[in-house]
Amino acid sequence: EHFTPECKFKECVFENYYVTYSSILYRQTQSGRAWYIGINRDGQVMKGNRVKKTKGAAHFLPKLIEVAMYREPSLHDVAEQSPPRKTPKTSSDSPVLQNGKKDAQSKTKTSSS
Repeated sequence: EHFTPECKFKECVFENYYVTYSSILYRQTQSGRAWYIGINRDGQVMKGNRVKKTKGAAHFLPKLIEVAMYREPSLHDVAEQSPPRKTPKTSSDSPVLQNGKKDAQSKTKTSSS
């Protein structure tokens, strides 16, 4: 119901597994040649009357998607895959620094006689 006749295309598979899509509705007025879907090197859509089936802009490689193998990642999976967090050291594990020097409390004094 949402698709118009402009959305109908003929799919042709070449022997090298490339696929082209030509419009069923539109053709060249004089020659009757079909209009093809094409994408230029910048990724922009080309005009259908400028694209020929022999040009690389009209060749597409189909990619199969197996729906049965795909599943949405859950938050549990994300937590398991993340690297373990580093816990900050407590003050008892490391000496306390003041102005780049060890604090007097953390130094052990030895008395010489």
